Amino acid sequence: MTPVDVQNSESKVAVLIPCYNEAITIAKVVDDFSAALPNAQIYVYDNNSSDETATLAAEHGAIVKKEPRQGKGCVIRQMIREIDADYYIMVDGDDTYPSEAAPAMLEPLMRDEADMVVGDRISNGSYENENDRAFHGFGNNLVRWLIKVLYKYEYDDVMTGYRAFNKVFAKTIPVLSDGFEIETELSIHAVDKNWRIADVPVEYRDRPEGSESKLSTFRDGWRVLLCIMSLFKDYRPMALFTLIGIFFVILGLIVGFPVILEYHATGLVPRLPSAILAVSLVGCGLLSFMSGLILDTTVKGHRKEYELNVIEAYERYAK
Repeated sequence: MTPVDVQNSESKVAVLIPCYNEAITIAKVVDDFSAALPNAQIYVYDNNSSDETATLAAEHGAIVKKEPRQGKGCVIRQMIREIDADYYIMVDGDDTYPSEAAPAMLEPLMRDEADMVVGDRISNGSYENENDRAFHGFGNNLVRWLIKVLYKYEYDDVMTGYRAFNKVFAKTIPVLSDGFEIETELSIHAVDKNWRIADVPVEYRDRPEGSESKLSTFRDGWRVLLCIMSLFKDYRPMALFTLIGIFFVILGLIVGFPVILEYHATGLVPRLPSAILAVSLVGCGLLSFMSGLILDTTVKGHRKEYELNVIEAYERYAK
């Protein structure tokens, strides 16, 4: 395998750092990534910070812009729209991800072996050792399991904020999330659209003293689960509505089975409300299945359109 000199490459690399009140860490993050990737451009998008995040980032050489729409997803969406580069590295501004791993994350992209690279904190145990926030590890594992069950792909770390991707991938991402669901959306999008994915283990470190996480375990965890279900509906409607249909049919049979037994024994239907409820539940199940069938046809049409857009993107952006 031919080695890639990432640090001296002529390719244009952009480091994307979305920030909200990261004055304690942002200067170090900018300095570290400038040292790790001396030819890269460092972009800091300030998301309505009330501290000196933007000022410190600019003083240390970052290109600083404002994003008034609140939420990490809003920031990433605008970054991808505005910034032109051959390769992108997305990283948080809280100094939890090692800049020295950046060249290793770019290598699979520059060798054209991957379209998205995931900075994996889980497989080497560093996230479990460093993270002291209750339920975060559990939430990550739950989302990984759901993606494995629903989309038949197993990530080592699905919610990491440290990622790299090439230009074609970046410019064809339909970013719909506004908040911290962005990582889940990127992960599912990459799997559903059959992009090449690579994992690079990174040493995670917890936030320094005085730095506070903006991620709410329960509120944002719930939003992530809703995001998965929404994407499941958008990407795999046949599977989703078939499961819903099976649920209603089984429930209808449970309600209606005693009615059927009673009718078989007496020839009467004294439990008319139960009979009507059972028929209604089974009807809802069949209706759900038909809805999934119709939506699946629509999704296949959108998938074909997306593939054509990707071909156009390759012609426009790829070398």
